[in-house]
Amino acid sequence: MSEKIQSSHIEREACVYIRQSTMQQVRTRLEGQRRQYDLRERAQALGFQHVAVIDEDQGRSGTGSVERPGFGRLLAAVCSGRVGAVLAFEASRLARNNRDWHHLIDLCAMAGTLVIDHDGIYDPSLLNDRLLLGLKGTMSEFEISLLRQRAMEARRQKVGRGLVLTQVPVGYVRTEDEGMEKTPDRQIQEAIAGIFRKFRELGSVRQVLLWYRDEKLLIPALSRESGHRRVIWIEPVYPRIFGLLKNPTYAGVFVWGRNHTRTSIVDGRARKTRGHTRPLEQWEVTIPDHHEGYITWEESMRNQQQIRSNAGWNARMGSANGAVRNGPALLTGLQRR
Repeated sequence: MSEKIQSSHIEREACVYIRQSTMQQVRTRLEGQRRQYDLRERAQALGFQHVAVIDEDQGRSGTGSVERPGFGRLLAAVCSGRVGAVLAFEASRLARNNRDWHHLIDLCAMAGTLVIDHDGIYDPSLLNDRLLLGLKGTMSEFEISLLRQRAMEARRQKVGRGLVLTQVPVGYVRTEDEGMEKTPDRQIQEAIAGIFRKFRELGSVRQVLLWYRDEKLLIPALSRESGHRRVIWIEPVYPRIFGLLKNPTYAGVFVWGRNHTRTSIVDGRARKTRGHTRPLEQWEVTIPDHHEGYITWEESMRNQQQIRSNAGWNARMGSANGAVRNGPALLTGLQRR
């Protein structure tokens, strides 16, 4: 037993904190998971009679971008003074950001709680141990930032060459060389092309939707059940048709970076929201004639202009092509026969 473990520690319980960053890791990296759970036996071998396992944060990132109820429970337990030691396989399991890491170390120092990992036993109240724990936390945060930077740069290089790394929209299939081509299913091809023809005729997403509903026609979509991307036929809804008409992929153009992520501070933590649209001139990658399209790029641009013109705000501002929704007339937008 280490000389740092005193009777005052043994009399209290040991908390084993277990975390893996994603659900895929939880499902596939079973050996790493098993090694973390084995810390229960190590705590008992060190003399702790009461061992609590905290594993509510499985599948949650430790970067501080998501709430971790298990980590919150650990902090509360340390604050209560009933924890003699906190065990984790390594510093990155406890936190991948210095804010959470140093907060935990500060609480452990005040409560007289040890920190134990696979390298050793540390007493945060001791200057040298505190320094070493600080370095471990810093390296853990640096490591995840470095890995993310490398992955993003590799991905950026690939998409810059037009390689398709994500799922393709309905009406297309990925090829073995990481490209894309039209689906060989002619029924799906005709259904996709029919939506563009009908928009060309009617000039309104809503009118296209109403026409399909009146005719009781189904449209193809990708099923997301259990991760399967098979094509199913569904009743048309506005977001499906709108998204299809707005997608430049159907014009034979490969694009990447149409949307971006915004970060805000909520309750002292970084919160990221995705899906914020960039204007066309700010798209990171645009490769025309990348694959066979259902329409031309020129027609796609006309469609986008038509959709913008149909918006109520443009109509109120006096756009000649906008849908009539507001105005001084009593029966605005109604046709009299």
